[in-house]
Amino acid sequence: MKKLTNLVALGVCALSLIFTNATMAQTSKKEKTVMVGGAPMYPSKNIVENAVNSKDHTTLVAAVKAAGLVETLSSKGPFTVFAPTNAAFDKLPKGTVETLVKPENKAMLTKILTYHVVAGNHSAKSIWAAVTKGGGKATMTTVQGEKLTFWTKGKDLYVRDAKGNDAKVTIADVNQSNGVIHVIDTVLMP
Repeated sequence: MKKLTNLVALGVCALSLIFTNATMAQTSKKEKTVMVGGAPMYPSKNIVENAVNSKDHTTLVAAVKAAGLVETLSSKGPFTVFAPTNAAFDKLPKGTVETLVKPENKAMLTKILTYHVVAGNHSAKSIWAAVTKGGGKATMTTVQGEKLTFWTKGKDLYVRDAKGNDAKVTIADVNQSNGVIHVIDTVLMP
């Protein structure tokens, strides 16, 4: 009897595993994910829920936490986020990130981070169309209040900040439940 009970339990576990894997496979088939920083970005998750899984965005996530923007970027939105990678932050002068995440610099950090966010859900295609319509340039106002300028070169989309620095969109259209992320290779400065 004990062997029969163990056999039944083993069978139930095996069936459970099969159904779980089938459900996971169906879920992943329904969602078109994009790989960012070695992790799939799920359209059913919000910006913060996805960003924390990207190994290429640990500095950005730490900065968002230090600025107290987690709740905002987890809200309904929609937001378009131009997300600099860790390598983008590494381009900044030595000590910049460490200085910005200090509590006394929260206002400056918030200003810089919100300069990377535009209200609304703007796909790369819609930004590209605006650049074409604008004769080679298009501008958008950030949540921070200043403008970003977009332009193209060949098949690449770029964004220029107020200081004249250019960032290339390296991964476009990472859809989220509350907007879209475009990965960029340079930190934008207001």
